[in-house]
Amino acid sequence: MSKIRMAGSVWWSIISLVFIICTTPVWSVSVMSVDLGTEWMKVAIVSPGVPMEIALNKESKRKTPVAIAFRDGERTFGEDALTVGVRFPKLCYTHFLELLGKQIDHPLVEVFKKRFPYYDIVASPDRGTVVFQHDSETQFTPEELLAMLLQKAREFAQNSAVEKINDAVIVVPGYFNQAERRAVLQAAELSGLKYVMFYDMGAASTTATVVSFQVVKTKEKGVVESNPQLSIIGVGYDRTLGGLEKQMRLRDHLGKKFNEMKKTPNDVFQNPRAMAKLFKEAGRVKNVLSANADHFAQIEGLLDDKDFKVQVTREEFENMCDDLFERVKAPIDQALKTSGLSMDLISQVILVGAGTRVPKVQEKLTEKVAMELSKNLNTDEAAVMGAVYRAADLSNGFKVKKFLTKDAVLFPIQVIFDREADGGVKQVKRMLFGQMNPYPQKKILTFNKYQTDFSFHVNYAELDYLNPNEIRSVGLLNLSQVDLSGVAEAHELHKSGNAESKGIKAHFNLDESGVLSLSSVELVVEKTLTDEEAADGEESPFSKLGSTISKLFSGPEDALKNNLDEKPVKEEPEKAGEAGEKKEQSEGEEVKQSSEEHQTKEKSTEEQKKNATGKEGEKKKPKVVTVKEAIKYSEKLLGINPLGENEMQESLKKITSLDEHDARKRAREGAMNALESAVIDAKVKLEEDAYNQAATQQESEAILALCAKIFDWLDEEGYSAEAGDFESRLAELKQLTKAVWRRVKEHEERPDALAALESTLTHSNNFLATIKNMTANQTEADETPVFTPVEISLLEKTISDTQEWKSKMTEEQNKLKSSDNPKLTITSIVEKINNVEREVKYLVNKIKIWRPKKKETPKDTKNTTSSTDQKLKKDGPSKEKAKEEKVIEQPSEEVNKEEVNREEESLNAAESEEGTKTKSQQPEEPIAEAEIPEVVEPKVEPSKTDEEKAKHTEL
Repeated sequence: MSKIRMAGSVWWSIISLVFIICTTPVWSVSVMSVDLGTEWMKVAIVSPGVPMEIALNKESKRKTPVAIAFRDGERTFGEDALTVGVRFPKLCYTHFLELLGKQIDHPLVEVFKKRFPYYDIVASPDRGTVVFQHDSETQFTPEELLAMLLQKAREFAQNSAVEKINDAVIVVPGYFNQAERRAVLQAAELSGLKYVMFYDMGAASTTATVVSFQVVKTKEKGVVESNPQLSIIGVGYDRTLGGLEKQMRLRDHLGKKFNEMKKTPNDVFQNPRAMAKLFKEAGRVKNVLSANADHFAQIEGLLDDKDFKVQVTREEFENMCDDLFERVKAPIDQALKTSGLSMDLISQVILVGAGTRVPKVQEKLTEKVAMELSKNLNTDEAAVMGAVYRAADLSNGFKVKKFLTKDAVLFPIQVIFDREADGGVKQVKRMLFGQMNPYPQKKILTFNKYQTDFSFHVNYAELDYLNPNEIRSVGLLNLSQVDLSGVAEAHELHKSGNAESKGIKAHFNLDESGVLSLSSVELVVEKTLTDEEAADGEESPFSKLGSTISKLFSGPEDALKNNLDEKPVKEEPEKAGEAGEKKEQSEGEEVKQSSEEHQTKEKSTEEQKKNATGKEGEKKKPKVVTVKEAIKYSEKLLGINPLGENEMQESLKKITSLDEHDARKRAREGAMNALESAVIDAKVKLEEDAYNQAATQQESEAILALCAKIFDWLDEEGYSAEAGDFESRLAELKQLTKAVWRRVKEHEERPDALAALESTLTHSNNFLATIKNMTANQTEADETPVFTPVEISLLEKTISDTQEWKSKMTEEQNKLKSSDNPKLTITSIVEKINNVEREVKYLVNKIKIWRPKKKETPKDTKNTTSSTDQKLKKDGPSKEKAKEEKVIEQPSEEVNKEEVNREEESLNAAESEEGTKTKSQQPEEPIAEAEIPEVVEPKVEPSKTDEEKAKHTEL
């Protein structure tokens, strides 16, 4: 039995909303997620070698205020923007997420104007949506502001991942309608994000979601797996119940308290700057009262330079928000109603969201659910961490535990069209996606009665389960109008006697974002083929092979489409009592799953196979094929249209211009800081003894004069200079100080370098003495020495020359002044150290691979010949033949002891020559023992020449 959980108050329902496949190359592996709230924004990342973690902002904080400010041509975000907003509230934009996809006369827009009266909000002339009038020349749409914020979120993520990121999962409210979802999509497109997935979010709203967790079996690539699955079965929400409303009431309470103090004749509510200060302080006090019984609100210079300080108790705060706390229970009732469950079946209530920290909220929830609340999740970061897990799951660069989600439709969608009936025209309604239907999903609507062009509308269905205020908040219920053309012509093309029309089929797709689209419209006709037509239409084996190969190279979009078509989601049957609709259903129009055609094709194929395997003599059944004729259609979105192509280009140009200005600003500030630091550093260093002694009088005067000149230039022209001006002066200063700074570095590092050289020479001398003793002992024992005299003498000469060079250069350097250019440089010392170490390393490697030769007593000719014959048999007839030819060409002769001695001397000479090779020709690393062949002295064989003996020795 599945476990059912319901999250109370600000619980984010795990409803995925959109996934866009990128058509451009993506070179990064890391992915990110953004929990985009009304007040705060959290960003999380997953990158190679780094688990899921929160991306910190520039202040090293885990969340960033949703605020953007524009002042004096500068754009700021987060805390910096709020600082600007306290003094200039009109220039700082906050809480604009709830304005996405809404017309100027929307109820929530009116509420926004009342809360923040200092914004100049006008209507878009083309779309009728909200536009912020920043100044006489500049306007900003909510989509543009959101795109800027998403760009900043990606900047935080890229700084944490240290690589470029294009893939993101964005968290937004699950109750967003079609217009709001499209607005977020376009904002993501403007920000440059390629992959996008939406998740439900609640910052200034409250959502209660009933979900079920269970383990289900899925089949992928022929393998059955058991994976956990989360299904949404009930949702209830209140889009205006949240921390923002409480903060607004506390702000008004503080304003009234200030007016009652009579510190100034002016009304604080008439001053936008004072109201912005009160709003910020109300937010701080609200958070403190969640953990304390009382706290002081205090603001310096609130109005007319008058300070304000007043004590606020938790009891006062709860009394002013008493009606809001009573609304906490309503989303729970709504979620239970839509799920068809009772509270007895709920096993756990999980709290998510910062608003649930308020003690009064928890008290009301406990009264309602009659069980202990689960507080085991991080209420601030739960949504963004879940979203980044989903991002890693969607990415090809990571492998995570499979976690399936079944999303649900909150607002049912239906199709309305007119039909001619007895006595006139009748309006017919067909439910396309009912409430709580799962998605993503495709459905097909079939029109059987139409022979000419017609139109139909796509609307939200009856929303009687919502209160009137919420219905007004949803916005316009009419979504789109679709006009079909060319219907009569399509029917005329297939009007033969052996063709039967199966109706006009409209294919609808509700994608992962919950955005509805009409993918295609077509006329479906079944034709009965004659024997000649069937023979002509039979697919050849080569054609079948080509089709199979083409399927192997199908793109990801085709694979996704095929998977959706082959995996239908069963639709719940319509409720009884709708006799009129059922009657119309029987007359022809019907809604089917997108996989019905696939199942029909399989059934037709099976029938054809049965017909093909019939008994001989029995008449074959005629072959039936399905023909599809595309129907032209035009879809007109009703209500709020998305940004047009020209508007998108203008917005993109505006954002790009701001980005370039910010980049120039950062470059200028960086160059100015670098120049100021270099000037101050130069002046401070010249006051130190080490730098003062290393510079001549002329150099010191030139450096100080240039520093003074740069300081004067910074005071007079620095504020208007570009980054290139700072960089050119910095390069001039570095060129002037380069020689002096180098001398100081040489003087400081020379003692350590000389000590390292002396240590190298000492160890090399010890090594030289050791190998000399070893060579003498091997010579006395009549053994072949490891090292040749040439190698030993070369090392000895290198050490001796280095010691002489060190003594000579040290003496010359000591005669120089600190301000003279050094003769004994660090580079030359390091070079000498490398020369000595290279010689020693060569000899060390040689002794590692050395294998002494084994001396064997000469064997008689008979035994030698016998062993040679055995080896020849082992080597095969080809080698034996080659050796016989050599024996024929060179007559054998007796080898005496003196010849053997001469051969040994020649081998030793060859080894001596090999030892005098350059280091580039010698192996630097020791060779494994298994790879070194055993060296054997030559054997005396009367029938072998000197050349053959040498070859035998090598073998």
